[in-house]
Amino acid sequence: MNRRKFLGTAAAAGAAVTARIVPARAAREILVAEPVHSTGYLPLYIAMAKGFFDDVKVNIVTIESGSGHTNAVLSGQAFAFIGGPEHNAYAKAKGAELRCVVNCVDRGNNYFCAAKGQEPTGTDWPGYIKGKTIAVGPFGGTPNSIARYLLAKWKLDPKKDVTLIETSNSATIAVVRSRQAQIGEATEPFVTQGVRNNVWSEPFFNVPKELGPYAYSTLNVRLESIQKEPELVRNFARGMAKGLKFLYANPAESADIAKAQFPTMPLDDLRATLDRSFKDEMWSRDGMVSHQAWETASAVVHEAGLLKSDIKYEEIFDMSFVEAVRPTL
Repeated sequence: MNRRKFLGTAAAAGAAVTARIVPARAAREILVAEPVHSTGYLPLYIAMAKGFFDDVKVNIVTIESGSGHTNAVLSGQAFAFIGGPEHNAYAKAKGAELRCVVNCVDRGNNYFCAAKGQEPTGTDWPGYIKGKTIAVGPFGGTPNSIARYLLAKWKLDPKKDVTLIETSNSATIAVVRSRQAQIGEATEPFVTQGVRNNVWSEPFFNVPKELGPYAYSTLNVRLESIQKEPELVRNFARGMAKGLKFLYANPAESADIAKAQFPTMPLDDLRATLDRSFKDEMWSRDGMVSHQAWETASAVVHEAGLLKSDIKYEEIFDMSFVEAVRPTL
C-alpha cells in the first residue's frame, strides 16, 4: 500500500494515512477520512477498486481519535468522512454545517465479547457487567457512545459501576489479551480476529440485532461542498450507491476486494467476518438513510450525554443526491 503524510490538524490527531488509487482516468482527487480501517466500509473500498467514482480519484486517511475524521472535513483538509452522522449533529450544535449524503453501514457495527473464561452464564447484562473493566473505542466515537448508551439503559454508571479503558478501536484486542479488561467492545474485523486468536469468545451481545436500523456509518460532507460543487457530491453519492449494489450482487468478488484491503488477515477470518456482516444485515442496500435509523442513532448519543440539542433529520441529512442517482444504477 502507498503511504503518505497527512498534514495539519489531522496529523496532530495522530493520522495514519493509506492512499489507494483508482483508475488513472480520474481527473479530480479527493480525500475521505475514516476513524478505523474496517470491513464495515467495504462498499467504499469496492467503489474505489471498481472505479465507480466518475472522474474522481479517492484517497483514504485513517484517523483513530474520536472526532479526528470529522475535524479533517470541517477544516477543509478532507472532502468527506465516513462515520456516525451524530458528528454532523455535534457540528450543527456548534454552528457548523455538515450533511450526510449517502449511507453505508445501516446497523450498529459493534459487538461485546467476553475474555476467555469470563463469559456470562445468563442474560442479566447489568449483573454481569457491573464491576468489570471494558475496552472501548475513544470518547466521542460511535462505539464509545453505544457503550455509554447501553450502560445507561442498564442503569450502570460509567464512572462508578464499571471501568472504561478508552483506546483506539484496533487496540481493544490487545487490552483484553493483556487482561487489563474482561470485556471488549469491537467492530469487525477485530471481533473475528479476537475470536480466532482465543482472546475472547463469540459476542455475547449483538448490537446490530439488538438495536436494529441504525445510521452508524454514513458519508458526510460540508454543506459548502453541496452548494459549490453539487456535481462532485452527486458523483460521489453515485459511486457509493454503486458500491453497495455491487456488494450484494457480487459477494465473491467483494470478498476479493476485501482481501486486498486486509492482506495480512487470514482468509478464513475474513470469510467469517463477512459472513457475520451479511447475516446481521450490516450494510445499506441503496444508500438511503431512514428516519428510524437516525432516531436510533440520535437516542444513543442523547442517552450517552454527548448531544444536548434536538437536531432534526432534515438538518443533517441530504438524501436528494441518492434519490437522483437511483434510476441510473
